[in-house]
Amino acid sequence: MKYKLGDFVRFVDEKMEGYVTRIIDDQMIGVTGDDDFEIPVLANKVTFVHGRGEESHDEEAPQIKIPEGEFKTTGVHIAIIPDVNANSLVHFYLVNETSYQLLTALHTKQQKQQKGEYAGIIEPQAVAKIYSSKLSDLQLWPSFVFQIVFYTKQAQPVKEPLQYSEQFKAKDFAGAKKTVPYLKQQGWLIQLDEPEIIIDPEQLKESFFRPAQEKQEIQKPATEIDLHIEQLREDYHFLGSSEILAIQISHFNKALEAAIVHQVHEITFIHGTGNGILRHELHKLLAKNQKVKTFMDAQKEKFGYGATKVFLK
Repeated sequence: MKYKLGDFVRFVDEKMEGYVTRIIDDQMIGVTGDDDFEIPVLANKVTFVHGRGEESHDEEAPQIKIPEGEFKTTGVHIAIIPDVNANSLVHFYLVNETSYQLLTALHTKQQKQQKGEYAGIIEPQAVAKIYSSKLSDLQLWPSFVFQIVFYTKQAQPVKEPLQYSEQFKAKDFAGAKKTVPYLKQQGWLIQLDEPEIIIDPEQLKESFFRPAQEKQEIQKPATEIDLHIEQLREDYHFLGSSEILAIQISHFNKALEAAIVHQVHEITFIHGTGNGILRHELHKLLAKNQKVKTFMDAQKEKFGYGATKVFLK
């Protein structure tokens, strides 16, 4: 297969073009156009569009000489970054913030089958793209096995090879994206060489006799609380309806509690119209709360029937 995920191609027999978003088998690929609709097509029925897509980074980078006093021994990350052209795609990068060369191999495992995906040398303070996949296929992703050997010509203590296995789940993408070192793009970062947590028995013993810490200060809530799930979680695409409802109700309870603590007289919860389940659940909770004076549909000209205004005692 000469194509890889993210390549920009044009159909031979039709006036269509798009990005390769799936490798179906040795002969078939999936191509997604501007309408975000993926079309299966024979690989010999498309052709590369030169000048589009990512530049090649296959050239070997020179060895960087690191002053001994600045030699960094940790900082190996996996960065997962959405494709800038095809939003359904994500690319895996291995980010090397250490002063070592990393002799790296990546294998995927699925149904007792193992497949080599990448092997190469990643220079100090450098990045290499090692894998691509569709985020919407997360539940079908294989497990990943990273094997890394640390190499340097400088006089340094021997560092043990690193082996890291991961089966990614939706919760791994629940956190906020961060700026990926060297690439200056937003993505999810996972450190592979985090130091082990060493528990000091004496410190643990002392902690049992420390007074309980004071509760964190509850912040005053905004006057309008938007409960739409896309405002609460970035990974809402992977959540079931019951999970979404539970998250929305939890956020509602925290905001209502904060309003009561700060003696806020009025607060509006934006729940949308939808199927009415969230609105119904909120109204049941409000009716039982003794701190609630009354509640009603908020300004219809502003929210329609998609918000509830709460008056507190």
